[in-house]
Amino acid sequence: MKLLRRKEGPSLDSRLAALLEAASLAEGRMPEQAVSGARTVAERAGARRDLSIDHTVAALAGATGSGKSSLHNALAGAELAAVGVTRPTTSTAQAALWDGEGAGPLLDWLDVPQRHSATASGDLSGLVLLDLPDHDSIRLSHRLEVDRLVELVDLLVWVVDPQKYADAALHERYLRPLAEHRDVMVVVLNQVDRLPAQAVDRCLRDLRRLLEDDGLKGVPVLAVSARTGTGLPALRSLLEDRVCERTSWSARLAADITTAAAHLSTAGPGSEGLPGAAAEPAGRGEEGA
Repeated sequence: MKLLRRKEGPSLDSRLAALLEAASLAEGRMPEQAVSGARTVAERAGARRDLSIDHTVAALAGATGSGKSSLHNALAGAELAAVGVTRPTTSTAQAALWDGEGAGPLLDWLDVPQRHSATASGDLSGLVLLDLPDHDSIRLSHRLEVDRLVELVDLLVWVVDPQKYADAALHERYLRPLAEHRDVMVVVLNQVDRLPAQAVDRCLRDLRRLLEDDGLKGVPVLAVSARTGTGLPALRSLLEDRVCERTSWSARLAADITTAAAHLSTAGPGSEGLPGAAAEPAGRGEEGA
């Protein structure tokens, strides 16, 4: 299957081939972590390319108490995700499907067995909406599940709340390293019904400032209340646009390739196959191997 050609440059097929070639040339010359990382990205991109391009996988990701599950239910039009005061509530990712025919292999690849049909109306045919566990869960397995799926989904919808939108863990662990993924990222300030209008405006301004500091200037930021429905039409409209375009999957892969190539090009040299390595004293050479 040939990939769509991006207007500003070569096709994703050629970029994938170039990344694999660069990884092969870097073998033994660059740190193994950078080389294996580039290969992993290329293999993952190839696998996603060969799966359904008629479906867009969006993930609701966020911290404990941000209201991801409530938002998931509000968008799906049904109580699909458990909502409660006992934390953590969501232990494994689950999917809401809008016209999910043909999405099975894609969800198998994502390893998301919990699947439900959405009942909400709207032009969202082809959307696969995941509700992820908390990225700051007290359970390691939950955090690892988030990390795994954040690397795989087509569109990342970060759900934050007025109390923890500036949390360093979110910005340093996820948002800043994903600066190249701004085209496949949305940030939702949930629970705005708890604040007066002026406070909402202040939070939005501060959140946009933090995102700009993360290298994510221009990422859509929406004020929403899953409880009252405030802002939900705007969020649905944005999701409809992304689903109708059918390009989030390719934009995600392009950002992955760009990031992997940058890591490879800036990685320091490894200890094998470098000029002058044989001139190192035997003891030091073995230590660096």
